Amino acid sequence: MVYADLHVHTQNSDGTLTLADVPGAAREAGVRVVAITDHDRLHPGLDDPVTELDGVQLVHGIELRVEAGDQRLDLLGYGVSQTDALAAETERIQRDRVERGRRIIENVEDALGVSLPVEPREGLGRPHIARSVVDHADTDYDSVGAVFDDLIGDDGPCFVARDVPDFQTGVDLLSEACGLVGLAHPLRYLDPEAALARCDALDAVERYYPYDRPLGADPTADGPAKVDAAIETHDLLATGGSDAHDFELGKAGLDEADFGAVSDRL
Repeated sequence: MVYADLHVHTQNSDGTLTLADVPGAAREAGVRVVAITDHDRLHPGLDDPVTELDGVQLVHGIELRVEAGDQRLDLLGYGVSQTDALAAETERIQRDRVERGRRIIENVEDALGVSLPVEPREGLGRPHIARSVVDHADTDYDSVGAVFDDLIGDDGPCFVARDVPDFQTGVDLLSEACGLVGLAHPLRYLDPEAALARCDALDAVERYYPYDRPLGADPTADGPAKVDAAIETHDLLATGGSDAHDFELGKAGLDEADFGAVSDRL
């Protein structure tokens, strides 16, 4: 049973949950603790690092994408107390997201010959654009995944890269603002071993995750063993979460005992 789902997105970035929806979704899944980890953005409805809403403990977090050599990684910061430096960087990233979103929308509209009912805005992510394609009456796409595969994935013809901070800058920003900083979904990168090697600068790594979309490692093979080895080598805390972008929480996460170690740090 998942006690703590430490990777959940809301409408503040590219999820479908509102903050008010979270307690009900958590109770439906039997989850007692939820970390709100919106992409490159702090949630304006969470003032404290850890709070309670309708009987569910909420951890204020953030998922921050960074440049790490030959690949981009996602860092998870937990227990955020906003600093001026982090606020300034997230504001810069959101301005870039707006412009990047505008360019991707224009690219997709040109490629498909349609006008999409989505506007560039702060918090806009590619899933928003993909959903607008699926919902459009004049396209043949029936899944978000297909839109990514054909159009807006990292190698797609409509893709536009974001301007993200470098790895060390991201670590420094989150370390100053958060109680715990970890690497998200280490088996979701093209080079998981290089990603895990970066954990020597971090506090934690996401050990429990629904690896249904592996990239550089097969999670049924030795991927989890490599994560476990990194945990031991770098003395890391194991975190976990469902990476929920919808109402289904608790697909992965920590049990109550494992969350105790994380809670102590927060």
